[in-house]
Amino acid sequence: MTAENRRILIIDDERTILLTLEALLGRHGYQPETAATASYGLKVLKSNPPAVVLLDLQLPDANGLQMLEQIKREHPETQVIILTAHDSLSNAIESIKRGAYHFISKPYAPEELLSLIEKALEKQSLLRETEQLREKTQQLEKRLEIAETRLAPVIKSKAMQEIQELVEAMAPSDANVLITGESGVGKEVIANVIHSRSRRAGKPMVKLNCSAFPQAMIEGELFGYVKGAFTGATNDFPGMIAAAGGSTLFLDEISEMPPELQTRFLRVLQEREYRPLGSTQTLKSDFRVIAATNRPISRALSENRLRADLYYRLNTFQIEIPPLRERKEDIPPLVATFLKRFAQELGKPEPQIGPEAFQKLLDYSWPGNVRELQNAMEYAVVLARQGKISVKELPAEVQLPAALQHAERSNNDGTAGVQNLDDMERNAIIQALAQCHGNKKKAAQVLGIQRPTLYNKMKRYAIEL
Repeated sequence: MTAENRRILIIDDERTILLTLEALLGRHGYQPETAATASYGLKVLKSNPPAVVLLDLQLPDANGLQMLEQIKREHPETQVIILTAHDSLSNAIESIKRGAYHFISKPYAPEELLSLIEKALEKQSLLRETEQLREKTQQLEKRLEIAETRLAPVIKSKAMQEIQELVEAMAPSDANVLITGESGVGKEVIANVIHSRSRRAGKPMVKLNCSAFPQAMIEGELFGYVKGAFTGATNDFPGMIAAAGGSTLFLDEISEMPPELQTRFLRVLQEREYRPLGSTQTLKSDFRVIAATNRPISRALSENRLRADLYYRLNTFQIEIPPLRERKEDIPPLVATFLKRFAQELGKPEPQIGPEAFQKLLDYSWPGNVRELQNAMEYAVVLARQGKISVKELPAEVQLPAALQHAERSNNDGTAGVQNLDDMERNAIIQALAQCHGNKKKAAQVLGIQRPTLYNKMKRYAIEL
């Protein structure tokens, strides 16, 4: 832990306490600072917030509890330990409610106080790291959004060009949009493009993945809640609807939203009014909705995962993004875009893909769609040698022959069929080879036969690698 993170501010009006604590903390490697009044303590906090504050409740110029609340409001990362002679249960409870890390009474045991300070420092460090990670994540998401909105010009397939034309036409409106397609096809990319070309582009798009939260939490995330609305609601939370005011609300995996919550959200769409959990106040919010699902709409409706009335409300415009395997003419420009992006991020020269490797990319079915292609290109750029990408630098599943890829997919989704014993044996060999990524020795072990026997059977069934 750095010296900066070991700064401790002691706010107490008793000079003896200040001197004693200053000496104790100094001996244990901390950097103590003292303040005999609340006003001076606030000056220190404003100029250079310490990691931990030891705060007395009785100060000559302020109420300690009110000062605690001000410190946590203005410096939420700073941990406050209440150190007071006014030991009472009500004071302890109120201190914790207002954000104190701990409450300890005078006279104190030095070992107990030092242990509490160390734990408070660990919490403060964790909060700081979390905030830094959040900021980095937001910066990365912003960079990715910018990069994603630039993917539209590289599309070549007729289907994606038609989608681009539709997006250009309806993006400036406030019409609701429903985007469908398999996982990884780029539903969020299209949502970002729509938002970036709308009149709401001045504010960031607010995103809620309905499958990322337990059902009990989605309602609070969406509508927000007031302090005390449920166990654990220690502060007011405005919610995604409020955050999307004047902007766009993107609801990913809308079919994973609980049906009863879909009913409530439908009323919000109709009335543009909502009420946070635990509140009696009805609020208004002006937002546009873009929803997405990877489930076929007909199946989502028949399985009651998506309410029909909500579907019809969302479905002003529906965009169905075809899987990458049905628009392979988009693969070359996407590959070029990803190669350039990852080479720049890694500080490497942009590599060239060999003809054989490029053919593997075209032959592969890309069950994970554009997201899988993106990951494969990042993998290849990392492993690229001397500015070249060969078959060896591609992910193992992309290297498999087409027949083995088909067998592996069939084995995973249970659609493989057999008509006779020869078919059964041939499929078993192909699946074993696929499972072992073409390694004949391992495949023979999986099948329980010798390698020469495997070679003979591969020759008999015209299985080539």
